[in-house]
Amino acid sequence: MKTKATGMFEIKKWDEKPYDQSEGLPKLTRASVTQVFSGDIEGQGAVEYLMMYRSDSSASFVGLMRVVGRSGGRSGSFVFQCIGTFEGGTARCSCSVVPGSGSGELRALRGEGAFNAGHGGQASYTFDFEFE
Repeated sequence: MKTKATGMFEIKKWDEKPYDQSEGLPKLTRASVTQVFSGDIEGQGAVEYLMMYRSDSSASFVGLMRVVGRSGGRSGSFVFQCIGTFEGGTARCSCSVVPGSGSGELRALRGEGAFNAGHGGQASYTFDFEFE
């Protein structure tokens, strides 16, 4: 049975550095980010994003995020695979649980969802999840 999880996360650390920057080409960066989740998912997240910035300052990004905490009354960890865009001051991202990434009571977690984040350091999330 699918369950809807909603809540917020707050970005606690954002460390972004270019790894490929050439004249006339899109800039490539890597960001190491830590987050704190509240709501139906409670815990901490650590994510590595790879980003490509266009000349209009919009961006596309991908990432892997490990979440350690509680969800659905169970504790453990799992990994989200994320893909998104940044345009007009808002990041929009779709995420899915990587199969086989769960541990503890979250070992059999499956699901997908999304978040929207502005520059304020907080974002809302919505995820649909279930246990195998």
